[in-house]
Amino acid sequence: MPIYDLRCPQGHTLEVIQSLTAPLPQCPSCGATMRRVPSRFGIGGRAGVPPAPEQMPQTWKGTYGGDRDYVTSLRRTAERREAFEQRHPEVAGDRRPILAHEGRFEQAPLRRGDPAPPAATGGDAGSQFPPHPHPHGTGHRPSPRVG
Repeated sequence: MPIYDLRCPQGHTLEVIQSLTAPLPQCPSCGATMRRVPSRFGIGGRAGVPPAPEQMPQTWKGTYGGDRDYVTSLRRTAERREAFEQRHPEVAGDRRPILAHEGRFEQAPLRRGDPAPPAATGGDAGSQFPPHPHPHGTGHRPSPRVG
C-alpha cells in the first residue's frame, strides 16, 4: 500500500498508509477535511560498486572452464566497472599493462612506462639469476664459460 502525505486547510500534516480508493481521514487536530499533497520520496536500495579488475577471475579455471553464462556475467560486470570508472576517475587504478609480476616484482608489479629496474645482484659468481628460495631443492648453477 502506498504512503500518502495529507494536509488540512489549517496546515496540519499527516502521513497515512492506505489504498488509493480509501476515503481520506479527518484531521486529528482540528477535524477538517484533509487533502493529498505531493510527498517526499525515498530512495531505496544500495549503491554497489562493481569489483575492480584485479578481483575478477584471472585464469581459465576461474571462469569455471569458460562457462558461457558465467563469462557473460563477468563481461557485464566489467562493463559496469568501466562505466563506473568513467563517472568516477578517482577510483580507477593504474591501467597500464603489467610487464612483470613474478619474483621480485610480486609485491610491486613492473608496468609499461616504469623506469628500468636496477640489475639484480647476488647469487653465484657469474650467475644470471638472483638468489631466491627454491621449492624444488636445487639452486641455479652458473652457465659454463666457453673460451
